[in-house]
Amino acid sequence: MKHSSSPFAVFAVLLLGSACARSITTTPVSPAPAGAESPAAAAPAALPPDTAAFLPGPAVPPVTLTLREKAAQLVMPWIPGDYWASDAAAFTAALQQVDEGVGGFVVSIGPSPYDIAEKLNALQRASRVPLLIASDFESGPGARIREAPSFPGNMALGATDRELDAYEVGRVIAMEARAVGIQFDFAPVVDVNNNPQNPIINVRSFGENPQRVAELASAFIRGLHEHGMLSAAKHFPGHGDTGTDSHIALPVVTATRARLDSVELVPFRAAIREGTDAVMTAHLAVTGLTGEGSPPATLSPFVLDTLLRQDLGFRGLVVTDALNMGAIVSRYGASQAAVLALRAGADILLMPADPKGAIDAIVDAVGRGEVSEARLDSSVARMLAAKARAGLFQSRLVDINRIAAAVGDSADVALDQDISQRSLVLVKDSLGLVPLPAARRRHVLVVSYGNEAYRDVGGSFTLGVRSALDTLRTFRLWPASGPASLDSVRADAASASAVVFLAASQPTAWRPDAVVIPGPIAVLVDSLAADGAPVIAVSLGSPYVLAQISHVPAYVAAWSDTEYIERALARALLGMAPITGKLPVTLPPYPIGTGLSRAARVESGAPPAPGSRAPRR
Repeated sequence: MKHSSSPFAVFAVLLLGSACARSITTTPVSPAPAGAESPAAAAPAALPPDTAAFLPGPAVPPVTLTLREKAAQLVMPWIPGDYWASDAAAFTAALQQVDEGVGGFVVSIGPSPYDIAEKLNALQRASRVPLLIASDFESGPGARIREAPSFPGNMALGATDRELDAYEVGRVIAMEARAVGIQFDFAPVVDVNNNPQNPIINVRSFGENPQRVAELASAFIRGLHEHGMLSAAKHFPGHGDTGTDSHIALPVVTATRARLDSVELVPFRAAIREGTDAVMTAHLAVTGLTGEGSPPATLSPFVLDTLLRQDLGFRGLVVTDALNMGAIVSRYGASQAAVLALRAGADILLMPADPKGAIDAIVDAVGRGEVSEARLDSSVARMLAAKARAGLFQSRLVDINRIAAAVGDSADVALDQDISQRSLVLVKDSLGLVPLPAARRRHVLVVSYGNEAYRDVGGSFTLGVRSALDTLRTFRLWPASGPASLDSVRADAASASAVVFLAASQPTAWRPDAVVIPGPIAVLVDSLAADGAPVIAVSLGSPYVLAQISHVPAYVAAWSDTEYIERALARALLGMAPITGKLPVTLPPYPIGTGLSRAARVESGAPPAPGSRAPRR
């Protein structure tokens, strides 16, 4: 197939032969943040119906792109969020990618909102076409902006069971992310986590009830949209029923279409009805749909075109999960994976291992006729439409002076504290240990476990309870803790009036073992409990670790290791705050909806009578 080598006007050619194309002249749902740059509004431009209709937004101004620039618009490389000097090698490399014409970047964690904003402003100034900037704010802005509040995560929102909480988290993400120059949130995770062995979704999911996941995800999307942020529901067609980390290998889902319709696809349908801007693909094989030996969903025309576009009626952006993940790059190579994803129906090629190689491969594929230029044009149209909805053709820069008023303000911090407190779930308490009665405060042993990513685990909790205890001893355990350390814990536990065990077991890319407690440590905790020790076990992450320490008399699901979760836990165990959360997942023998209620009780009297397990309402 021949293709044009001269520049052409995307806004005109993207009619794709349709006589019924219409101009977009509506106003954005909410205005983009004021920035330092305010060019005059561009004239309305016509887009193909499949793009123009899926969300209201402003017009895309005339944009002239060469074939190579069109290919580059679909590529979104990764950049770190840390500080860059103006002559830093990483900054130079990013500027080279801007010169290539990449459509945007995905930003990782940054130590300061000012560092992120200054860097993104510099890249935006250097780019001819506005850059679409994305990041993973699954659990709040603090996930990527260290000075911002870090909410306890989706499963914690499932535990509070309030759609308003999900909406508010979306709102805060949008306000704070837009303030530093990020317009696109790769969230919410709408996977239904119905596999306790899932090493990578786990607490990133709202829960195991498909309808409740759908409702909370929809509220989250509303919070983003109504405050100027683009959303991406992920990971299509559903990553919750897997036992493999796709960063390492290819998970396999054997579910039939009927099962997918009744479980995994329920939240995706809801997200599409809510108007999600994008759907992110999953790197997994759906053998129940496509048969053995078929390509993973990210590279499957059946999954992306037939199922997502035709059956579910989705018209927005299809974003691949990171193309440098092992499930893809180890099988298909960095460049060929990008071409296969585009052919399958993807629009944004996220984090290819070799961004320039991916652009080269797409240009070559069009030249060979392997990918039609019309197919490429439709993805470019969706990308430009998303940039227009984000207000980037009106203002692409952010005002650095507004950051202090927008990021980490007291109201957002108070919301973080409130959700953290209400998300705690007391799953069991057979000895009446929660809250700690006076007799149990004589000699408390706090044992904290976490890998190297959770060096501070237990710190905020210990500070919160210290003044209320007669004697407090602490131990810090690591994955490599040996017999000597475990024997020290055992010896001190023998005389303790209460033992609090905190386990930070969070889903971590490339670390499938991160969601479990190492065997020797789990055996230690479970054997102490079996021998009668008054153990209160707390999961600061995966609630499913209860299966490893099933003999503990008291168990609290706390979802995350954030500072405010640990403070909330300290208040709850001292009786200074109520416990009201309900399980959004099943922890055999405890069904979904389980949760013992505890009222706030500052005085140090007898332990309250155990509450009753209440079903989810």
